[in-house]
Amino acid sequence: MVKVTILLAFHGTKLFRLDILNMKHFVVFITIVLLTACAERPPTLTLIEGKQLPINSEVPSNDSIETFLQPFRNRVNSVVDSVLAFAPKEIVKTDGKLNTSEGNLMADILMAQSQPIFRSRTGHDVDIALLNFGGIRNVISAGNVTARAAYEVMPFENYIVVLELPGKAIREMVGYIIASNRPQPFGGMKIVLNSDGTLQSVNIQGKPFDENRTYYLATIDYLLYGGGKMNFLTEHKSVTELDYLLRNAMIDYFTKIDTLKAQVDDRFIQINNP
Repeated sequence: MVKVTILLAFHGTKLFRLDILNMKHFVVFITIVLLTACAERPPTLTLIEGKQLPINSEVPSNDSIETFLQPFRNRVNSVVDSVLAFAPKEIVKTDGKLNTSEGNLMADILMAQSQPIFRSRTGHDVDIALLNFGGIRNVISAGNVTARAAYEVMPFENYIVVLELPGKAIREMVGYIIASNRPQPFGGMKIVLNSDGTLQSVNIQGKPFDENRTYYLATIDYLLYGGGKMNFLTEHKSVTELDYLLRNAMIDYFTKIDTLKAQVDDRFIQINNP
């Protein structure tokens, strides 16, 4: 038996002494060391640099690209600028304290367009519609209403969903609406407050709210998945996806309604108690 003593130093560090009792073991050991030393190390990222490049009128246009895109641009503009309906006056989300003309219109559109689809798929009716104030991004100007208006009011890819919610979640929703400092859009429900801000009554589809039953609420996936911090939506018993963009629902509604009627109404009011 041959005893081999090896002194190893790694990158200038202290020496390591290895006693190997068998030459065969020594050869295997040296082979492993050499293969490991010669192995290529994968590249590692050490630095990322970037800068912002503004795209504005100072960037020169490319004539060939412009020529290629022009037919598509003309087609898109002809579609989005086609007149779908008429608005006798400007419809805005700031003309009321507890509810607004634009918020009411949006909630009513959600209710009207989701109802037939949901009923055909489940046999149930939508009881309530709910959106968020911040999701409405533009006014609907007086005059001709085009598809472009729908893209400006609702520029997001938000899909309609219908949630089956227990009465407890609906009560939490009412509390959320009351506590909000913004007029959150909703439909199918009426909330009445006393003069001191306490809750007097809640009616859903013309009937008193019943905490012991479930209700079907139409809303958008953005709110379902945490947008707006509407945590009560997580208490749903079921979710029905309608595969229907809210923006497309607006366009379909505009197409079938000649004149848009939107106003502040009594769906959320505060009364003066004697």
